Amino acid sequence: MLQSLHNVLAPAKLNLFLHITGRRADGYHLLQSVFMLIDWCDVLHFDIQLNGAIERIDLLTSLPADDLILRAARALQLASKTSLGAQIRIEKHIPAQAGMGGGSSDAASTLLALNKLWGLNWPLSRLLPIGLTLGADVPFFLHGINAWVEGIGEKISPVLVPPRRFVVVKPNAGLDTARIFSHQALERSTKTATISDFAAQPYDFGRNDLQPVAQALCPEVETALQWLHSLGLKPRMTGSGSAVFAQLPEHIEVDNPPQHWRVQICRNMAFHPLREWIDSNG
Repeated sequence: MLQSLHNVLAPAKLNLFLHITGRRADGYHLLQSVFMLIDWCDVLHFDIQLNGAIERIDLLTSLPADDLILRAARALQLASKTSLGAQIRIEKHIPAQAGMGGGSSDAASTLLALNKLWGLNWPLSRLLPIGLTLGADVPFFLHGINAWVEGIGEKISPVLVPPRRFVVVKPNAGLDTARIFSHQALERSTKTATISDFAAQPYDFGRNDLQPVAQALCPEVETALQWLHSLGLKPRMTGSGSAVFAQLPEHIEVDNPPQHWRVQICRNMAFHPLREWIDSNG
């Protein structure tokens, strides 16, 4: 039996576009988006605990007491009826309230790691329903591929995106996702698109329907967009923000970013770093 798994990566994502196409009777919004993995990652370490206890230790940034890592571990423990537990240490690098899916990615990597550490070896089809109860973005990270995402986040189709370099900017201020989705000015009727529409211009397609509301609620989003524009780039916001990003040609360097902002140069990834674990269980 495995006793530990160290340096388990949980990558962030960028939304290349995000359209809100409608709203269900239960209030959930219908969306279309392309989610793209990038090499800005949290790092998790797992050690088995034979007494069944589940414990999280924050190595860098303090996380909420009951975050998605713990919720994912407890959900899998309950579903599998295992007597085993785990100590989970996390090096948190992906900023919170950024629209980059950091918490959801941590949850997905926790499910994949504990599936292996506890010797469950469940196929992806058994992990996905657990992931969806944790958050709409978790199934994307469990699939581990760049994807066209529809519905409320549960309809996932693989897409290919060319390898590129990106600059990602996280202003100091964060944004509450629920506040944006409940805003009366949010566009909720964008015409549906197809994968072939996106494939014709993958880095110039569509828009982020959440961006105008985010700019109104958080002036730093507007400032970050303007700063990237000043570098000759074409920025947009990812997810519900507040992070913004732009494709960054190899010959351009980013100098003198505004003080205290998080600025990261990233590359996209074709597959999740844990893709081998996903494929090995069918």
